[in-house]
Amino acid sequence: MISNTSGFELFFQAGTKIRPLDIEHHVLARIIQIAGELAAEGREGKPVGTLFVLGNSEAVLKSSQQMVVNPFGGYREENRNILDPGLEATIKEFSKLDGAFIIRGDGVILSSGVFLKAETNQESLLKGYGARHNAAANISQLTGVIAVALSESTRRASVFKGGKRILYF
Repeated sequence: MISNTSGFELFFQAGTKIRPLDIEHHVLARIIQIAGELAAEGREGKPVGTLFVLGNSEAVLKSSQQMVVNPFGGYREENRNILDPGLEATIKEFSKLDGAFIIRGDGVILSSGVFLKAETNQESLLKGYGARHNAAANISQLTGVIAVALSESTRRASVFKGGKRILYF
């Protein structure tokens, strides 16, 4: 069941400013598809939790720290685009790593296994959710990105924009 909490359809309408300008709509759709597949299937039959941060990558990288060797480092951009169907298994495998995927608005994966250091003045974050969802809310508020967090325990995904959850599936 998809819960639309604030007009998700506006993301894809021309002329609106809901979707940040640097994010291509088919890239966001692909991330949501992968998150949905991971929610339903897990990885090797086991549930996984992960976080995809999309857009404004320069600001995101300034508010983050690489926790492990970047598995996407050193590869040409065309070989690390989330739109490439050949990368699907790799992305799903790396979703088991702690930390976030940092993805440019055009779909190029800059890194995974990233700790987000974004803190905001938000008093009340989502109750009942862990660090991954709070990091998604914070980074989306601080940098204006879209963040998609997948809960390992509930196998549900949340899309965040401006510090608020705008979609839950």
